[in-house]
Amino acid sequence: MQEPASPVEAAPEAAAPIAPVAPTVGTTGRLAAFRALRHRNFRLFFTGQLISLIGTWMQMVAQGWLVLRLSNSPFVLGLVAFANYLPILLVSLFAGVIVDHVDRRRLIVCAQTVMMLSAFVLATITWARVVEVKHVVMLAALNGLASSFDMPGRQAFLVEMVGREDLPNAIALNSMIFNGARALGPALAGMLLAAIGEAGCFFLNGLSFIAVIWSLLAMDIAPREAPKLGSMMWHRLREGLIYVWRHRPTFNLLLMIAIVSGFGFQYAVLMPVFARNLLHGGAQTYGFLLAAQGVGAVSGAIIMGSRPSSNKAHIQNLVAGLFGLSLAIIGFGASPWLWLSMTAQVICGAGLMSYMATTNTLLQLAVSDELRGRVMSMYVLSFIGFAPIGSLAVGSVGEHLSPRIAVMACGAISLLCGFYLLRVLDLFKPQALDRSRVTT
Repeated sequence: MQEPASPVEAAPEAAAPIAPVAPTVGTTGRLAAFRALRHRNFRLFFTGQLISLIGTWMQMVAQGWLVLRLSNSPFVLGLVAFANYLPILLVSLFAGVIVDHVDRRRLIVCAQTVMMLSAFVLATITWARVVEVKHVVMLAALNGLASSFDMPGRQAFLVEMVGREDLPNAIALNSMIFNGARALGPALAGMLLAAIGEAGCFFLNGLSFIAVIWSLLAMDIAPREAPKLGSMMWHRLREGLIYVWRHRPTFNLLLMIAIVSGFGFQYAVLMPVFARNLLHGGAQTYGFLLAAQGVGAVSGAIIMGSRPSSNKAHIQNLVAGLFGLSLAIIGFGASPWLWLSMTAQVICGAGLMSYMATTNTLLQLAVSDELRGRVMSMYVLSFIGFAPIGSLAVGSVGEHLSPRIAVMACGAISLLCGFYLLRVLDLFKPQALDRSRVTT
């Protein structure tokens, strides 16, 4: 039997133009910010994800505290983070091929189950007082491997829950869930660590996965006719790479995310130094700065979700988000006062959310479902790819020159990407997207 034409070779469907979406009836005004919640499946996802992500942030704080208690070494903290990143760097591109050829809901359930079991194992060995750094490193690597499939799978699964019409709003709300959990999880961990210890936080995180797994299983999702692999993994991966290379809007979005995420976002590595040494505070000050960023991100998600889903609005969100983020990072680096630093963090959170969610939206609206998993895996890879290098570079500059110079350099790099975005802005107009469809 002749193999069907690949998505890259099928020109009309490979890269659909990003067309304006008509406002949904009955979801205007304030309710427009939450219009994706009119879908039962997304309501289930929203609730389950929020509970699970709060648990995840709790575990991140408790795990960092545990590693510091066991080793008293900043290097070991970095080693645990590296162990988590490495599988994502190695596997995510191949995971994207799998996402495009399996039932995405089942894949996400499997990945979430692996992470749940990992949390319970960590809770058990910590409670039994037999935990060592090597155990934390190995479990971090296992979580990274599961995340390699979970992250692109969840991003590609959004369209199956809400359809293309409400996809931009669903992406904004998904970002709001993440950042809302980022504001709540660490605060809860700070209170619970003294009461129930690290093992208790790990156990509660394990329980939180039950919520998201149940929400996925309770959804009423029509069976998806995923194409069979039908050929070698390398061939399917090559299709995705060819699409990204030939579709210039997608290529430029991923390029900018790689640079901004790899170097601009890494200013956060030095936030504890700012809190203690430059703003003359302590752990509470650090918590205030993180909370301010979370509040900004949630506020940005609500504002972004309230706007009409149109090509013009997407471009405005992209530009405003990137420039707002860049200038706020520079302002944070220069600020000598806590109130100004917190204000800068609020703007950072709103700008980061607007830029990342809009990039995600533009990528998903432009790609066909046959390639969605592979493009989302490249999005994950772009977001994480340079992060280990960038964090080491920022830390080195902060140590040998000054933390302020390092943070302002992060903002300057992001600002340069903003000017580059202005230069290639015509690529994201509907008529240009029509011309940029992938053809043989």
